Amino acid sequence: MIGETDRVDAEAVIFDLDGTLLDTLADLAESVNEVLAQEGHAIHPHQAYRMYVGDGVEALIRRALPATEQGDPDVVAGLVTRVRAVYDRRWDRVTRPYDGILELLAWLRARGLPSAVLSNKPHPLTKKCVAKLLVPHSFNAVLGSMPGLPLKPDPTGGLRITTQLGVAPACTLYVGDTDTDMRTAQAAGFVGVGAAWGFRGRQELVDSGANVIVDTPHELAELIGARAAFASHQSDD
Repeated sequence: MIGETDRVDAEAVIFDLDGTLLDTLADLAESVNEVLAQEGHAIHPHQAYRMYVGDGVEALIRRALPATEQGDPDVVAGLVTRVRAVYDRRWDRVTRPYDGILELLAWLRARGLPSAVLSNKPHPLTKKCVAKLLVPHSFNAVLGSMPGLPLKPDPTGGLRITTQLGVAPACTLYVGDTDTDMRTAQAAGFVGVGAAWGFRGRQELVDSGANVIVDTPHELAELIGARAAFASHQSDD
């Protein structure tokens, strides 16, 4: 829960995707497990993937592989290609927005507050996820990983978005669920908002220096300072 002194006048809100807007864990886990099983490797329970995801697909594969194979770049590169192919055809089997996300996005749009997505997921797939599962709540910018763009926690992608939106980094909320997201916010000069409903939970967000932590999307509206307006919007739906 947030206190009165935690409220900020935000000019824009940038969201992480996996573990913040969308619960993608099961589809990611099943995709990697399918390829691991084909290679004769041990598969992992879905909950283990909470600690594997967040830093791009290559890091995900390294973390899921046996220690003896994690340092082999050829093995990792081959599995990255195969996992991407599997995930591309099954990414939306059970992936859904978290409770309250669609209402929050509608409220932000009605309020006229610019919003964006910044993800370490490949850019085409990031766009596809947003288009299918977060429509009609469109964003002002959507940016995933692409050649020449460093992965988070490098601030380049986030600062590209704020430049595009014409907003000050210091007045931008960056909402995410991992230490990578909070380090991204710190590097870019954003207000780091920890989404405690996501993959990693509250303690990691505390340890990684989140400026404030919210337990629900409703609390994010409260952080912006208009809880009553958000509640009114929900009642009108």
